[in-house]
Amino acid sequence: MKLPETISECHELIKQLVTIVEVLQREIQDLKQQVNQNSRNSHRPPSSDGLGKPAFPASKKGKRGGQSGHSGKTLKMVEAADTVHVLKPGFCQGCQQAIGQDSAMVFLDKRQVFDLPAIQLEVTEYQRFGCTCTRCGHQNNAEFPTGVTGPVQYGPGVKSLVTLLHQNGCMSVAKVQRLFNDLFGSPLNEATIQKCQLTAFDRLEAEENYIKSQLQAAAVVNADESGIRCEGKLFWLHEMGNTRFTHQFVHERRGMAAHEDENALLKHLKGWLVHDCWAPYFSLNDCKHALCNAHLLRELKALEENGRKWAKDFHALLMDVYSKTEQGKSKLPEQEYQSVIIQYQRLLENGYAEESPPVIAAKKGKPKKTKGRNLLERLDMHWEAVLAFANHTDVPFTNNLAERDIRPAKSKIKVAGCFRTIQGAKAYARIHSFISTVRKHQYNPFNELINIFSGLTPQYRTATT
Repeated sequence: MKLPETISECHELIKQLVTIVEVLQREIQDLKQQVNQNSRNSHRPPSSDGLGKPAFPASKKGKRGGQSGHSGKTLKMVEAADTVHVLKPGFCQGCQQAIGQDSAMVFLDKRQVFDLPAIQLEVTEYQRFGCTCTRCGHQNNAEFPTGVTGPVQYGPGVKSLVTLLHQNGCMSVAKVQRLFNDLFGSPLNEATIQKCQLTAFDRLEAEENYIKSQLQAAAVVNADESGIRCEGKLFWLHEMGNTRFTHQFVHERRGMAAHEDENALLKHLKGWLVHDCWAPYFSLNDCKHALCNAHLLRELKALEENGRKWAKDFHALLMDVYSKTEQGKSKLPEQEYQSVIIQYQRLLENGYAEESPPVIAAKKGKPKKTKGRNLLERLDMHWEAVLAFANHTDVPFTNNLAERDIRPAKSKIKVAGCFRTIQGAKAYARIHSFISTVRKHQYNPFNELINIFSGLTPQYRTATT
């Protein structure tokens, strides 16, 4: 490098070096932020934290185990046992002689053992007969029950168990086969397992339409999406649900193209939509929007760790409002809500003063903004959606419900690696939606699947009609 010979050249070189240092400092800061990211201060999943993540903070003191006053889940005796064994002494422990029949027996106490009965397949045979009418000579043949279509076949119970293990238990086909053989001593064909899934998919179409109709009329719907591998490409599993219903569908697009699909229901939604501030959701104009504050708190936490005072104050404000609304279960009085808005706006002003203005790029394009600046603008633009939980009892503080509903898909992908066909992915989404809905109504998904395979109406519907 040639050194400058004049003072003006020195000044010019210093300016260039200062610019380079500023650029490098920004890059170093960005890299530090990336290295320090974890599931507590970013949108990364907890599984990405690795073994070096810190231990959970102690939430209670004292001895381990059940604490005094907790409800507990102790196994309790039943009134009438299935099998009763009467135990009477046969020999006297004193004189070693047989106890006579004239000895009066006095009941002392009882104990119960809960165990599984002998597990085996129950084979039901249908013998069909026919006869000729003695009056007119017409041949009359009995009909097999509905669903009994072949010489041998599996019944609704087997189909329900296989579907529940494969889809909701996230077991591979090979593991389902192995477990079925271990329990019942009967090999299960791979094609049989796949056929059970497709049969369930077809028969659950009416249930899917029913669930969608209930969600469209709901006051609040939580929405989320997650990427899945299907047919060697990236597809998206879309989730819409609330505390009573779950609906999921698969689409090759993540944005509004997916919600224009016939399987989508958000375009007809009139109530509250809770989401993570993904921009395409805001193009839905017929519904009211509420944001997931858990996402915002993680972003604020990251900025707080990098020395942003406004982020620390904003984090404290949201947590204070969360506490005053009884963890998001109630709303603030109107006067207190207006006070929160004033504090909110003041913290926005502090944030704009603290955050660097956008860097004007030399080349064409939008000016580069810091992560803090981007978050500030979102908090400013969507302040009503951020504080919706504080002014509306129905609106939750977070979007955790949708995230919990969609999380089993990640376990499924970890086991299977991917969905080989789009049909398999759609089958998973519809079956899981049904099972999740049944569980939210506190019904047994195994029994409800038996109803589906038997052509009966599921019992959980009685709780919603």
